[in-house]
Amino acid sequence: MKDLALLEYLEGFISENRKQRFIEVLANRTKHFTIAVEDVYQMHNTSAVMRSCEVFGIQELNIIEQKYSKTIDKQIALGAEKWVDINEFSSNKLCIDALRKRGYQIIATTPHDESCFLHEFDITKPSALFFGTEKEGLSEDVMNNADGFLKIPMVGFTESLNISVSAAIIIQDLTNRLRNSSINWQLTENEIIDKRLDWTRKTIKDIDFIESRFNEK
Repeated sequence: MKDLALLEYLEGFISENRKQRFIEVLANRTKHFTIAVEDVYQMHNTSAVMRSCEVFGIQELNIIEQKYSKTIDKQIALGAEKWVDINEFSSNKLCIDALRKRGYQIIATTPHDESCFLHEFDITKPSALFFGTEKEGLSEDVMNNADGFLKIPMVGFTESLNISVSAAIIIQDLTNRLRNSSINWQLTENEIIDKRLDWTRKTIKDIDFIESRFNEK
């Protein structure tokens, strides 16, 4: 298998500690849940959501940019963009359709009357959790196409939280419950090899030259 041979070759250019760290982190990564953020005007919030995905082990973040075209705030993300896979979509429909084809149910995070409380949410189904704009919440497109609704229990006067705070609370709770369950939530062997290869490439200086030497063999 060429990818495995290339990985073994490239890992010779990184430290054993770095190699083992990649293996340890990937053992806790999941695609059982994925996160989608819709037209978030303040890009630092998307960057903060990405950071929460990375910290709590969500491998993929889906960004919908129907209205705003922004770039990741690397100062907020603190390098998370290197370790989280980002899928960009130009419309809600494209994102929803793509995630459904991959077997995800669409879950709208909203203080909706029909929403399920976070601690009651069924974690057994692969789910795409959608977060909306700071002021307007999720669009009608997402709300009308949602398979379910999810909300954080709150007991104060304030009715909503900042998107980055909401995402952090939900991601931490669900991934913690997932790891304490009997659900097969881990990445597949091939996905782990692909990410080890990707992360190793991102770590090595002059990677193009080093890979060209491998290909010449």
